[in-house]
Amino acid sequence: MTYYSRKLNDVFQALADPTRRAVLQRLSEGAASTLELARPFEMALPSFTRHLKMLEKFGLVKSKKSGRVRTYELAPKRLQAVEDWILERRKLWERRLDQLDAYLLTMKEDDHGQ
Repeated sequence: MTYYSRKLNDVFQALADPTRRAVLQRLSEGAASTLELARPFEMALPSFTRHLKMLEKFGLVKSKKSGRVRTYELAPKRLQAVEDWILERRKLWERRLDQLDAYLLTMKEDDHGQ
């Protein structure tokens, strides 16, 4: 497995959980403290912080501590890699569908010509 695909797998693993996706959605609005991020979720703080640690481990967020408050913000570079990967797949399938469309049009023209 290449370094690139391993990193993508990490991001997809992080994105697989709805809590982590919700955290990323919230952070798209701006930085927030751990307690602010945890507020909407019905789970113990230690369980919630495991989600934050995973997001940070896989490079989707970064944190800084000021006194007793830890603040998180998005680290969008890793998400850009996923977006690029998805765009590559989309281009591939669009090209394949265009080829199929051209083939089917050719077959239709052949049927009408007979």
